[in-house]
Amino acid sequence: MTLAPVAAASPGAERNAAPYLYGTELGALAEVLATGHYGHTAVTEAFERQVADFLGVPDVVAVCSGTAALHIALIAAGVGPGHEVLVPSMTFCASVQAILATGAEPRFLDVNPATMCTTPDLVNEALTERTAAVMPVHFGGRNTDLAPLERLLSNRGITVVEDAAHAFGSHDNGGRPIGAVGRLTCFSFGPIKNLTCGQGGAIVPRSPNEAARLRALRMLGVAGPSADRAATTYEVTATGFRYQMSSLNAAIGTAQLARFEETAIARRTLWRAYREALSGIPGVELVDMDVSRSVPHLCIVRIPDRDRVWVQMRSAGIGVGVHYPPNHLQPAFSRWARSLPATERLARHILTLPFHQHLTVDDIHHTAAALRRALSTGDLR
Repeated sequence: MTLAPVAAASPGAERNAAPYLYGTELGALAEVLATGHYGHTAVTEAFERQVADFLGVPDVVAVCSGTAALHIALIAAGVGPGHEVLVPSMTFCASVQAILATGAEPRFLDVNPATMCTTPDLVNEALTERTAAVMPVHFGGRNTDLAPLERLLSNRGITVVEDAAHAFGSHDNGGRPIGAVGRLTCFSFGPIKNLTCGQGGAIVPRSPNEAARLRALRMLGVAGPSADRAATTYEVTATGFRYQMSSLNAAIGTAQLARFEETAIARRTLWRAYREALSGIPGVELVDMDVSRSVPHLCIVRIPDRDRVWVQMRSAGIGVGVHYPPNHLQPAFSRWARSLPATERLARHILTLPFHQHLTVDDIHHTAAALRRALSTGDLR
């Protein structure tokens, strides 16, 4: 039996997803293909409005990826050369690459091992005179609560740019949707995210002026409706990037959003099944979450002898992974390395179990049983 890694679909996932993939999404794609216009169109703008309505915010700016969202959000916040951006080392490398793309430098943060998210105390300890922004990562769908630092950061002119790539549909400690609390919030709608566009991302701006700035940045600095074919000219008013979301990706996202509540319920149900199945297995610690206010994205455990267990599970066809190798230990980012003891301990023990909404409870019990055998005997046969 093969269970999917987090980043791929399993045969079972394809079977269970077929009514969606060959129904709603395919129909939405067919409608766009029939128009002959595949770039940024009214379909993209309708998707933006629908996401804004879902989050309860005035506006959303759709882009081609979560990385693009982080990049231009940082630029819109005024981040550039000479600045530092505080970011947890325990995140996908895209978070760091987005910072470097602005000309700024990362200053890596440690995390709370219980949540794999950073904390207000860790952020406060890492602030320097060059800090221009803080990028909390809502790891696995968990909220990083920086509310105790909001006044301090605001007084110092430091912008919070939320990396909510894992957290679409999750809520903060006050019950508000992540993205709806007045920060620059960036989502990813990549292939394995809670809501997928195939590829894509979005930014929640803090004001109409910021939204206009982000729209110019995503469209090569072109001001106004560049897609208006009746216009004889257009103005390029600033530096920009080709970061707009295509109507094909927006169509997939629209179909996904229409049933997102179903997706959220499935993910929460499967998380609870994992919690029950893993309980009582010696040596296994689930990095748990409050699923009443979060939509889980990754299922991670801490275990002894992780590398051996990883090999045993993969050899049995169970797609385990590791999210993520710490960035401060990566060769490309070594010049900004600093001691992060919790992150470094976590990195030796974390294992990501297969997790997506097309799993079954039987799949989860199969995975848990295999993990128990690997830990107790080292043999999955």
